Amino acid sequence: MLRWACIFLVVALAAAVFGNIDIAGGAAAIAKLFVFLSSVMCGILFILGMAAEGKIP
Repeated sequence: MLRWACIFLVVALAAAVFGNIDIAGGAAAIAKLFVFLSSVMCGILFILGMAAEGKIP
């Protein structure tokens, strides 16, 4: 998921350099979404892992 975020970030930067503001904005929005989803999934899996180990009372 983070790989896709990095790819869309590069696409957004390249589009901004060449003047395509619409494409750059869309790609940046998609990259932000993927970073947010990755962070949420990481947090959920962290909590589930702690619960499985019994470290959460």
